[in-house]
Amino acid sequence: MRRVTVPLDRAPYDVLIGPGALVQAGDILRAHARVAVVSQPAVGEHWGERVMSSLAEAGCTAEMFEVGAGEEAKSLSTVDDLCRRFAAWGLLRSDAVVALGGGVTGDVAGFAAAVYHRGVDYLQGPTTLLAQVDSAVGGKTGANLPEGKNLVGAFHQPVAVLADVDTLSSLPEREYRSGLGEILKYACTLDARLGEILRDDHARLLSRDPDLLGEVVERCVAIKAEVVAADERELTGVRSKLNYGHTLAHALETLGGYDLMHGEAVAVGVIFAAELARALDRIDDDAVAAHRDIVDALGLPTVVPGELAGRLRAADVIDQMRRDKKASGGLTFVLAGPAGLDRVEDPAEKALGVALAAVGIGA
Repeated sequence: MRRVTVPLDRAPYDVLIGPGALVQAGDILRAHARVAVVSQPAVGEHWGERVMSSLAEAGCTAEMFEVGAGEEAKSLSTVDDLCRRFAAWGLLRSDAVVALGGGVTGDVAGFAAAVYHRGVDYLQGPTTLLAQVDSAVGGKTGANLPEGKNLVGAFHQPVAVLADVDTLSSLPEREYRSGLGEILKYACTLDARLGEILRDDHARLLSRDPDLLGEVVERCVAIKAEVVAADERELTGVRSKLNYGHTLAHALETLGGYDLMHGEAVAVGVIFAAELARALDRIDDDAVAAHRDIVDALGLPTVVPGELAGRLRAADVIDQMRRDKKASGGLTFVLAGPAGLDRVEDPAEKALGVALAAVGIGA
């Protein structure tokens, strides 16, 4: 079992990575009398027993609470419904919540845990690659609004994260590749070794080799843990480097009605970020080519695909990007440059048009 500690001053916690990690839930939560396990039907069917049995052996009374699938379920109505069901069941301030599932489940269960009784303990049990390498770590919880993604939420750190790589074997192929798309933000700018793995050892990664997956998840979590410890609540701007490629990605998801999976949108977003950085003379042609090589190796899109591209107009995309949660009144991007990743405010209109056109978004 691999272990990465998120070294927060107030309440550090561990991320356990490896086969069977979910069976640690009972040991971690045994001090809690009641535990609400939030999951989706398909996830609960595959992995619920592993968690429920562990909790029962630890003497906890546990109940499964199902939520819907997809970004449509990542809403305030889902959070409201969860809290009401918690109350009806009798969940108390001294009890706990487990988020068992992907990013949507983790976000809504974590948000419900953050606001129910003004905060109850919760444990993250991410069952998708995307959640294991990113969303389950760092304490961000939230929901979408019709006006944009992740516009409401709370910082609420888990007591632990159990990244059980066994769960990745049951993921549909498209969802698994979407998780690889999230790794791009680390691999293209923050970890050269990850870049090598994604580019040169992608066959093993696409075949879901458990040893390689363990290394990849650990490297991603270690990077995120360091960044989160330096800027837990996004007050200094350090944590914004984890949004590389995400400004455009979130806009594409919202405008496209979430037809694109998150990692697919991020893949287009990192190409856009590279093209924008080149148009601003921050990086050279070789750096852009390196981005494209990695994305191509994973079989992820480098341009907005198909019918969605025909529906998008640059003006609408730019307007949506202005609503990004890290924006400070204009357009804010995280871009590569000579000194690494920086926040860039309101880039030149011409450079913006060039970068959008490079990913298939015309005027």
